[in-house]
Formats: sequence, C-alpha cells, structure tokens
Amino acid sequence: MINQERLVNAFCELVKIDSPSDEEEDVAKHLTERLEVLGFNVARDAHGNLIASEDGTNPLMLSAHMDTVEPGRSIKPQVDGDIIRSDGTTILGGDCKAGVAAIMEALESAKEDASPRRPVQVVFTRGEEIGLIGAANLDYSMIHCKEAVVFDGNGPVNTITGSSPTYMAFDVTVTGRGAHAGVEPEKGISAIRIASEIIGDLPNGRLDEETTFNVGLISGGTVRNAVPVEVTFGGEFRSKNTETVDLLGLQVTQALNKARTKYKEAVIKEEMEMLFQMYTLDPNEPVVRMVTDILKDMKLMPDIKPSGGALTLTRCG
Repeated sequence: MINQERLVNAFCELVKIDSPSDEEEDVAKHLTERLEVLGFNVARDAHGNLIASEDGTNPLMLSAHMDTVEPGRSIKPQVDGDIIRSDGTTILGGDCKAGVAAIMEALESAKEDASPRRPVQVVFTRGEEIGLIGAANLDYSMIHCKEAVVFDGNGPVNTITGSSPTYMAFDVTVTGRGAHAGVEPEKGISAIRIASEIIGDLPNGRLDEETTFNVGLISGGTVRNAVPVEVTFGGEFRSKNTETVDLLGLQVTQALNKARTKYKEAVIKEEMEMLFQMYTLDPNEPVVRMVTDILKDMKLMPDIKPSGGALTLTRCG
C-alpha cells in the first residue's frame, strides 16, 4: 500500500538535490543507493543514464528523467496540506521528480506488500530538458523491455499523453563584414540586417492545429557604432504531419538561399536536426490498456490527450 507520508518526504528530499540538466550526478547517486537497497542491479550507461534491473522475464520499464530546468538550485519545498510549492525563489522541480518519487514509492510499497508482480526495469534519464539528450543516447543493449510507462508530462493524474509531434531544431550563423557605422558604413555588411530578413521570411506561431514554428534565440553585435559582423539565431518547428515537417524544412532552406543570393559576400551556415519523432499511442495496445484499467480500478477516468512537447523517452523510438 502506498505510504503517502513517505512519498511526500521522498519527493521533498529529491527536489532538494540540485540536478539541473547536465548536473544530475548527485541525484543519480541518491537513487542508486535507494534502488540497491530494494534489490535492483544498478548500472549507468556511457551517457550517465541510470538503468536498474531485477531478475525475471518480460520486464516492464518505469521511466522518468532526473534533470530539472533552472532556476532549480537550493530548492526549498513548502508543504501546505495537499499542495507542495517552492518558496517562490526557484522552481519546485516537480518535472520530473514527481515522477521519480512516484516510481520509487511504488517499488518501496511493492516490496513491503510482497505480492506477486511483473519484473521491473527502471530507467532514469539525463538531459531531458535540453532536448531529450539522455534518451537519444540511451544504451539499448542494456534495455530488456518491450513495454514502458513514462512518468512525465503534466495535468491530472488520469492524463495519458497519447501523441507527440516531430520536433525539428535549427541554428543559423550569419557572418557579414564589420565597419564603423558612423564613418564608413557602406563598407560593412550587417549580419543583423541579414538575419532579420531571414527571420522575416519564416513563419511564426501556430500554423495549424498540429503545427507550430518559433525562432527563440538570437545573439549578435558587439557595440552600437559598429556594423555587426556575426549573428546567430535558433528556432524550432513541430508538427504531427510528416509532409508539413518536410515543407517547413524546405521553407527554412529557401529563406537562407534567398539571403545568400542577395548578400553574396556574406556567409550563412545552418544546422538542422530532428530532436524527436512523432508518435501516436494505439488505445488497444496492451500497455495502454493496462494503464487505463489501473486508472479505472482507482475510480479515475483515463483521459488520453495529445501533447505539443516531448516526454522522457520520446526519442527512444
């Protein structure tokens, strides 16, 4: 039986351990100790993902990610009845330490109850918040599961994330030519001007029900009286339609080539990468039916919803 007091205490202990993306080592050590006490064989893959296994065939994977976004250092959780908050100076870290705590409490309770259950393999990944880096580099040779339940996402506890879009990220570097803006501006080629024209040729915001586009990063220039030599900017687009993803990629390329044609002496370089691929859960899949049946047993109505983001293992394929 779930021990709510232990669950809350364990969650609060977890969020007090700093683990911003790429700095998950302390929380990984904490979880390793707890899992070993529960009898799991704990290992780390080359990227630092934590993989805990136990004997038995056909294990079910339980997964969450260890990292949090910033500001996520020196978190001070405040328990107020049924609600846990931060003290207002940081995030709380519920994404995804609520999922981590839930998995650990389920394992603790199952051991205490000593009731027969399916073997479990636990996977806690790194770097989810910076592009699902842990999932992308997970060592599949260490994974023995065909089914997984991922404790990530948001919303009420009865929410199941039924689909997620393909996510494409792109980064562009524009190199122009510097000059004194007040003395000889005609000798310069403004990287900021070129970047602004490229961005102006790109779509923005919600394009349709299943597609979004955003340029969210830009940096360039050094002083106000110099024609800027270099600008970098980065963006993303997401869609659940493969043709739309391809067309948007082409649109980015066309905008860049248009600028190259107009500003022949400038140098424009780009990188584009698929960070995760879309998926849609079949409600009739055994693992989905298992989760929905459990929710119904708990008197909760399963609510399968789409997501515009990605979850811990979206990149695992």
